[in-house]
Amino acid sequence: MAWTLYVDIDAYYVSCELRDRPELLGRPVIVGPDPRLGPTRGVVLSASYEARAFGVRSALPVGQALRLCPDAVWIPADHRKYEAVAHEVRAYLGRRFPRVVALSIDEAACEVEVAGPQEARAAGLALQASLRSDLRLPASIGASVHRVVAKIASDRAKPGGVVVVAPTETAAFLAPLPVRVVPGVGPKTAERLTQAGVTTIGDLLTARPAALRKAVGSFAFELLALARGEPAAHAADESGPRSRSAAETFLEDEGDPARLAEALQGLAVGLARSLAEEGLWFRSVTVAVRWENFEHGQRGRTLAASTDDPAVLATTAARLMTELRAKGLGGAPRRVRTLSLSVGRLSAAPPSQRRLDAFTPGAEGTVKSGTSLSDRASS
Repeated sequence: MAWTLYVDIDAYYVSCELRDRPELLGRPVIVGPDPRLGPTRGVVLSASYEARAFGVRSALPVGQALRLCPDAVWIPADHRKYEAVAHEVRAYLGRRFPRVVALSIDEAACEVEVAGPQEARAAGLALQASLRSDLRLPASIGASVHRVVAKIASDRAKPGGVVVVAPTETAAFLAPLPVRVVPGVGPKTAERLTQAGVTTIGDLLTARPAALRKAVGSFAFELLALARGEPAAHAADESGPRSRSAAETFLEDEGDPARLAEALQGLAVGLARSLAEEGLWFRSVTVAVRWENFEHGQRGRTLAASTDDPAVLATTAARLMTELRAKGLGGAPRRVRTLSLSVGRLSAAPPSQRRLDAFTPGAEGTVKSGTSLSDRASS
């Protein structure tokens, strides 16, 4: 029987750094700009579990993290290293399993043929041990015949555990979990489900079908199948890479359109390069901001077709940013605290296409101009 071993590298960015600095194992470690070196508006990229015990978490302002954990070791982010390690992990898994789907920089689903739950557990433990011994990386692993359930199981296995969900135990395993753990259920979807009387996955089975459909549309059918322990087959097949993103937090709130445009172009350059290295195309682009008053704004667009063109990414992002700034309070632009750019609906590049052949900047931050076709915008 085909099972999925869902691999999630624990505290990924920290774990990448500890490979080079094993003397820091067991100590509170934070990856992010060190606030002791001068004023910064940066946030925590990742924290070791020892630092998390003090309340430090990803996206926390570094000044607050310092107050919570004053004895932490600070390490500046090295994104090239993290991408290189991700490639190393994927290559390693690819040599061990017939099918591997990379789902993010620190997660991958591996397909394995085993007889049952005991054999799946043995395979998961063996993989976990080999990742630690061969790559010096700790991992949590979830195992199930359904990929989406294996993903949820890997979250419950953190840190450093292996959770196996037998086919006959799937519904019982999922029932008490908050519906928010389901991939695809974000904060807004969870809020709509709560209004429909659904807070746990088990609640889906007793909710009124009409209320579910009103809350989440056709997604209700997938959620119900999951709650019954029978996820739709296509739900697993579509759980490939979901999105990639990059962000910049300004030292001071930024309101200059030219400087914002320059920062956004820099994010597009880096994101396009990262996608090229992973062999991924994108079909949706989203620009998000945190305004000076900490409110959030977001604007997205789905393209007419998937592409790897960095010019399309940069141009689409620029248009979305213009729309966001024009949408300011009373039509007046606001200053920006944090700017982020993300791409979604990712797919593997067609094998006949050359990767990023148009991306030959003469200087860092330069991208060819271009146009994009879009059929939907959201805010």
